Amino acid sequence: MKTDWDGKLSSKEEFRELLLEIVNPLIPYYSEEKAELNLGVTATTYGRRTIELEAFSRPLWGLVPFWAGGGKAPEFEEIYRKGLAAGTNPDSPEYWGGFRSFDQRFVEMAAISYGLILSPEKTWDPLCETEKDNLANWLYGINEYNLPICNWILFAVLVNVALKKLGRKYDAKKLEYYLNGADTFYLGDGWYQDGDSGQKDYYVSFAIHFYTLFYARVMEEEDKERSQIYKKRAELFAKQFIYWFDDNGAALPYGRSLSYRFSQVSFWCACLIADVTPFPVGVIKGLIVRHLCDWMKKPIFDRDGVLTIGYGYPNLVMGERYNGPGSPYWALKTFAVLMLPDDHPFWPAKAEPMPELETQIQLPYADMMIYRYENHTTAFVPGKYSPSGHGQTPAKYGKFAYDTRFAVNMAKSTCEIHEAAPDSMLAFYINGYVYVRRGCQDFSLSQEGVISRWSPYPGISVETVITPTSAGHIRKHTIESDVECEAYDCGFAVEIDVEGEKLTESGSMARVENCYCFCEVTAKGGEGRGNVIGADPNTNLLHPMTRIPAVCYSISKGRNKIVTEVTAQYDRKW
Repeated sequence: MKTDWDGKLSSKEEFRELLLEIVNPLIPYYSEEKAELNLGVTATTYGRRTIELEAFSRPLWGLVPFWAGGGKAPEFEEIYRKGLAAGTNPDSPEYWGGFRSFDQRFVEMAAISYGLILSPEKTWDPLCETEKDNLANWLYGINEYNLPICNWILFAVLVNVALKKLGRKYDAKKLEYYLNGADTFYLGDGWYQDGDSGQKDYYVSFAIHFYTLFYARVMEEEDKERSQIYKKRAELFAKQFIYWFDDNGAALPYGRSLSYRFSQVSFWCACLIADVTPFPVGVIKGLIVRHLCDWMKKPIFDRDGVLTIGYGYPNLVMGERYNGPGSPYWALKTFAVLMLPDDHPFWPAKAEPMPELETQIQLPYADMMIYRYENHTTAFVPGKYSPSGHGQTPAKYGKFAYDTRFAVNMAKSTCEIHEAAPDSMLAFYINGYVYVRRGCQDFSLSQEGVISRWSPYPGISVETVITPTSAGHIRKHTIESDVECEAYDCGFAVEIDVEGEKLTESGSMARVENCYCFCEVTAKGGEGRGNVIGADPNTNLLHPMTRIPAVCYSISKGRNKIVTEVTAQYDRKW
């Protein structure tokens, strides 16, 4: 894989080249009838046939706009003509199968419907009448089963829009029902929550806003009022979502489905295709280009050029139970820009830097406070979301801070502090187990900072106040405890095994540094000792080897008040 795209990603042809570089390595792994794509042996909660359907469908998020924008890839055109026919033919050995409620196949229908709407000359017209009937009938199945109350309902919207535009049987009542359902997720100021989970994460941007903006693009003439609402919401959202990105292109590693990687920027691409410009086109282009170039520097592909499960490198520890070998190709939503016409202002625009933004801002609908430091950005959150069962929820939502460059660690176990790897957490060590914030009972955002009330363990209650500073942040913890134990107040994880590595434990201070960054934690209230935690390998999202500076406090029965200062600096400029 070519890894240096800085200064070489601007024109439409260069974006096409990058897309093809990402998808071409997949070609040898399609099945004989092309309906299955076998990229690995790891499992999910759904079966092998659906895993291979997922891998088949997700490259369409990039190929469809590539075709719609005039791109030519004859080999992929033939693969998807044959695969769509075989996968929906009940008599084919590669038939994708029928359905049940909450079926993963419904997720993968979205990319196929995207293709039928945008590039029917590649995905529909080449099929014979029987093949068209099979495909339409298979897609209609989404209307006959239950869907989770979340972003999934918009998959049914895409399916029914596709069937409607093709003149096939669709469910007009279900289409309206699901569109109205998505409106119930809306909170205000551009923010949605992801259905009944209540979560506000990248599913707001790369799912709900992405699909509603796509709807606005293709259905504006038929549903003008709703399309205008979607566009206005996106404009409001953009003014806050931009704070999730730092000046050098990285986004906050926050929430689930981080294995979808550069889909983090796909919202901005959806804005462009719907003619929504909350910022000048050059600013949006700069965001997209810097983000993609930042990702292309990371070892996210295997030796055959296939995207891996992981974040900054291959890593199953951080995966969810629904992450199959083909799941990461959701990232190709970012290539929606390829459907823009050749004369669109995006292509000749210069990639401009970030606009002037506030140093510190509250995002009340996101339950988040953000502080923009030099070369990195930190989000402070209350740990609102309880474990969802998808995997590593406390690590993905419950830390005190999420940073674009100091990425968080995922626990391997709760038996040892180094296996729990509890960066940006107050970790209680009781009877040989580690307990952290898994959710909060109450929280508030104020000028003072982020305040949360939570309990890591029966008989222990904590009120935590996080106050950002120009050099990092201050944590004030008031702990009511019925048990004596130790508590580690942990800073950011820092990469080691690189030049300039230095670990320091001195009195009530601990520090980890390397040639381009450091994090230091110091006890400012309460008696604590500096401790550097040797986090297990492959627990951090960005770096295989990290260490975590911490202050270890002795917690006595009754009321304990401790104060910890966390300072950090990141000097690398890409």
